[in-house]
Amino acid sequence: MPIVKHVSRAVSQLLQSPGCGCGISIVPVRCIGVSPRQVASDASFHSVSFSESDHPRVLITGGLGQLGVGLAKLLRKRFGKNNVILSDIRKPADNVFYSGPFIYADILDYKNLREIVVNNRISWLFHYSALLSAVGEANVPLARAVNITGLHNVLDIAAEHNLRLFVPSTIGAFGPTSPRDPTPDLCIQRPRTIYGVSKVHAELMGEYYHYRYGLDFRCLRYPGIISADSQPGGGTTDYAVQIFHDAIKTGKFQCNLKPDTRLPMMYIDDCLKATLEVMEAPAEALSMRTYNISAMSFTPEELAQEVQKHVPELQVTYNVDEVRQAIADSWPMNFDDRNARRDWGWKHDYDLPELVTTMFSFLGSDSRIAQAN
Repeated sequence: MPIVKHVSRAVSQLLQSPGCGCGISIVPVRCIGVSPRQVASDASFHSVSFSESDHPRVLITGGLGQLGVGLAKLLRKRFGKNNVILSDIRKPADNVFYSGPFIYADILDYKNLREIVVNNRISWLFHYSALLSAVGEANVPLARAVNITGLHNVLDIAAEHNLRLFVPSTIGAFGPTSPRDPTPDLCIQRPRTIYGVSKVHAELMGEYYHYRYGLDFRCLRYPGIISADSQPGGGTTDYAVQIFHDAIKTGKFQCNLKPDTRLPMMYIDDCLKATLEVMEAPAEALSMRTYNISAMSFTPEELAQEVQKHVPELQVTYNVDEVRQAIADSWPMNFDDRNARRDWGWKHDYDLPELVTTMFSFLGSDSRIAQAN
């Protein structure tokens, strides 16, 4: 190991030299990066289940997004409140801050992230930190740093400390040349957004680290996720959330996609359930590192018809946004998730009727229906 000795000696000299602040932010990433290469090629991490008295210690990065808070709530019920640490670079709301452990964590600060993992004895890491498609296209350099450099930091730390690592992928990891109906787990992936490109990169790097260093990497490709807890943010699949708000507030909804645009969708409870299930699955049951998961696939017209069963007076019109439509036309129409259902028993709970009923129950449609009557 002469190379590692020389590197360690050089790093020690750099860290001891005065007056150079720039070295502090760069050296730890590259220095610690050699550690995964010391992992035995036949290592197998976290292949045993956790007992009631030996729960995993969990860290969720990017935890203040749509999925992180819900996942923390689910995991705390299962593993105990203090065993799940939520983290982000933003200030949490009071209800989130007081619901369980929260810590500031910047995934681009390798040294700090590594200290968090070590000091809190983390064994599972859910990596949700990412710039999504619209924001990423507006600032590609930042998206490249967060989505790719941040991923590299997490991969190195996870490999060094024998973590079980989950990184979500997305419907956006496919492109116009991918098969669309259905889209299998393994096929051509040529996305045209930096977000999609970074997710394909994450899938491949995770698989590489698994085979090269023995990292227990697990990944799910999420379809469009529908939640009553989050407001629409202008994304391509957000029409499926906006329609409920508009049905309740005004009784009028204008859709920005064509009425026959079919996309795979999933209610958030199914998404969180699938994430926990794949993380708890025995290592020997997994035939691949990245799986499609699916629940339902519908068009705006089909969704509107189901919503009108609850709000008959809802008026639906279409004003197609060409940018969003082009993105939707390049995405899968249906996910083929047979491998997930075979390998670890994935089974969704919510189809379209259950989704619509649940959304209205959370958003308080009873008051509007009462007013209409």
